[in-house]
Amino acid sequence: MHPATPAPADEPTQHNGSLPAAGWNRRHLLRMLAGTAIAVPAAGLLAACGGEEEPAVDPKAPVTVSFFWWGGEARAKLTEEALKLYTSKHPNVTITPTWQAFTGYYDKLATISAGGNAPDIFQIDDNGLAEYAGRNVTLDLSKYTANKKIDVSKHPESLTKYGQLGGKQVAIATGENTPAIIYDKTKLTELGIEVPQIGWTYEQTITWAAGVTTKAGGKYWGLMDPSSDYKALWLWLRAQGKEFYDGPKLAFTEADLVAWFQLWVDARAKGATPPADVCHEAVTGSVATQLVVTKKAAVSFMWSNQLSEMQKATKNDLGMTAYPGDPKGQWARASTYWAASRTTKAPDVVADIINFLVNDVEAGKILGVDRGLPNNLDVRKSVSDGLTDQKMKDTVAFENEITPKFGPAPAPPPKGHSGLRNTLRDIAETVSYGKQTPEAAAKQFFTEATAALA
Repeated sequence: MHPATPAPADEPTQHNGSLPAAGWNRRHLLRMLAGTAIAVPAAGLLAACGGEEEPAVDPKAPVTVSFFWWGGEARAKLTEEALKLYTSKHPNVTITPTWQAFTGYYDKLATISAGGNAPDIFQIDDNGLAEYAGRNVTLDLSKYTANKKIDVSKHPESLTKYGQLGGKQVAIATGENTPAIIYDKTKLTELGIEVPQIGWTYEQTITWAAGVTTKAGGKYWGLMDPSSDYKALWLWLRAQGKEFYDGPKLAFTEADLVAWFQLWVDARAKGATPPADVCHEAVTGSVATQLVVTKKAAVSFMWSNQLSEMQKATKNDLGMTAYPGDPKGQWARASTYWAASRTTKAPDVVADIINFLVNDVEAGKILGVDRGLPNNLDVRKSVSDGLTDQKMKDTVAFENEITPKFGPAPAPPPKGHSGLRNTLRDIAETVSYGKQTPEAAAKQFFTEATAALA
């Protein structure tokens, strides 16, 4: 077993220091995928109409499956070892792996998917899932989850549902993570202040943070301003029974966004958050610039699987808890997914490989937590028992503690989500710098969101 590597949040833009910025252009993606929806083999059309039975397939016949993902060398080594374990148990199956860095990944995937030639299995995230499923690139895995050829019975239900679109299981999560605040236990102990707790409201958290700033003498602040953080806004909305999206449209109102921006204007006035210039240092999500790491604030808004990576960047002891608000606002988010090509010639084998990667204990021990905590809770425990990194253990413990408190998962974000996250970040900063009122900023966001989601 290779040592488990820190699990990247696999966000293609902000909130993750382990991956480069998004390298794909949505217009290019749409151009490349434009022809894939019509590239349906005749046999596929007959099967879809239900007029023909599928021909019997010899389970021992030679099969070659293409497999494509993004990541670094460490991830490649772990993935290839897990795939070799599969082929050792299925000698008739040959898997041809291809991987690259995240930059340019979606450009290449779009290119090779054009004309219905997508890799048999490929890695995708929730920024691209709706795009590819909507263009009919992905194989519907519903029958495999229904007959347990892909067994999701020991996966958190909300994690499984986060791979569903239009009533279809279009992908299977590779692992789980969830938003988490990471705080400086060493500094809070030094100041004699309790650590933040699951279930605190935003108002409680802001009052607590203002107290941290006061106790620290005004040169150290309570928490990062998360007004530009789409996941913080999303969880704040969900804790109130609302959502970020309703299909391809925003599910909240301008008034909601005004209230969100105003919450952080008031927090800054109370001294709970730093000045805009200080917060700007951390808005890209890079671990190295987080205010907990640079020792400018006690709390950073991150992903649960980034605790270990952040701990390596500071000598102070770090802790983790849920974002403020009712934890029902949180859900088991897929760090990335395994998707399959609709035009694969070996759908049963493809489903079996995906099932193996997410449910086999040996495979789980090889993959560790590189793509998030294992979906299968039995595999998760086995992997957790073998971890030596204390912060990775803390991450697993946190996920296990909070999972029962999760609310139902929303549908994966629609097309345009990736760009809209950056729009929120940029517009929120105009408020924090005092260049726009919350009302004007909310109006601008909704205008731009309408265009982005069209």
